[in-house]
Amino acid sequence: MLTAHTIKTIQSLDKKKYRQKYNLFLVEGNKIIKELPNSDYEIENLFSVDPENITFKTLKAEKILPNDLKKISFLQHPKDSVAVCKIPERKILQDVKIQIILDGIQDPGNLGTIIRLADWFGIEQIVCSNDTVDIYNPKVIQATMGSFLRVNVFYTDLEEYFKDYQNPVFGTDMNGENIYETTFPEKFSLVFGNEGNGIRPSTEDLITKMITIPRFGKSQSTESLNVSMSAGIILGEIFSKK
Repeated sequence: MLTAHTIKTIQSLDKKKYRQKYNLFLVEGNKIIKELPNSDYEIENLFSVDPENITFKTLKAEKILPNDLKKISFLQHPKDSVAVCKIPERKILQDVKIQIILDGIQDPGNLGTIIRLADWFGIEQIVCSNDTVDIYNPKVIQATMGSFLRVNVFYTDLEEYFKDYQNPVFGTDMNGENIYETTFPEKFSLVFGNEGNGIRPSTEDLITKMITIPRFGKSQSTESLNVSMSAGIILGEIFSKK
């Protein structure tokens, strides 16, 4: 049986201030949970309607009823298990060839998808402005489909970070050089801005070159692309040349 205190604590983890207070976040579903032992994430508690299906040995798996799972899950249709994990201390990786910079991304689905794209293309690190949505937001974790385990996501002040950054920085914008005509170096950063406002002026001042995805439609009336969709197109083009 889950205690009322445990339920209340887990339910509070949908808010950033409580994730920071307890230094905990939630991972849902056996498919992602089974990857945790091979990562640097430590499981604090594991609750499952069917602990026998947990494919790794753990003394922390506690059997609960489906009704209890609904109380602690953030999903509309809860899955089989919920893992309460400790938030590890993150360090920035210094020697990466290509990295993504996110300047004020607010939508959890966009961040989760971009993390998944980074994992797909073998990009080890995403550097986020401090006001970018929290990676441990339950919607972000779910959208990554487990890719958060393999991509280093670090939050920092971008202006301070770029003071010591020596490689070219490419910004994405509606006005810029055609990505299909752009030559990308071996090491660089790729910046994506806020969904509504784009890259903020203070970050834009640090960018080496702006690039854009050209529109091919006859009407040319499409206003913009979703930021995660843009990331997929641009990364696909970059890696097609490698």
